[in-house]
Amino acid sequence: MGGSGPALLLLHGHPQTHVIWHKVANALAQHFTVVAADLRGYGDSSKPDDDAEHLNYAKRTMAADMAELMSTLGFECFKVLAHDRGARVAHRLGIDHAEHVERMVLLDIAPTLAMYRGTTEAFARSYWHWFFLIRPQPLPERLIQADPAQYLRERDGGSQCRYGAFLIRSANRV
Repeated sequence: MGGSGPALLLLHGHPQTHVIWHKVANALAQHFTVVAADLRGYGDSSKPDDDAEHLNYAKRTMAADMAELMSTLGFECFKVLAHDRGARVAHRLGIDHAEHVERMVLLDIAPTLAMYRGTTEAFARSYWHWFFLIRPQPLPERLIQADPAQYLRERDGGSQCRYGAFLIRSANRV
């Protein structure tokens, strides 16, 4: 958290952490009180065991986490800037906690159902991790934890590898 002015909650995507905002956080902090949080299960956040219905990691649950965080920090109303998975959480935050969200900007959020319905071989090869990550636990978790840096290289073709240390550090604590 840093800066001053109206509250702005930053939510990262997959497989990033709050660190994804490092290039823009200082500029935003000149106009806002910036809160860059890790979503549940990422970085230094809590990592509760999953349950049969996956409610511990539902977008609704993570949105409630963020509403509680902002309230705990003293922000009853705030703006949201979110990317990818964070944008999905922000969307739920705006629905379930509309009285707290003044405005939001959602970046790089794909219409998942439409994309699954239109799946082709090329799509499945490009977005293989979507299909991998929906496998029942603990298979994805165990395989990612075996070599997090390799997972990131395969997942993003090397573009996200600089964030590997954060994923590795988190995976080693689980």
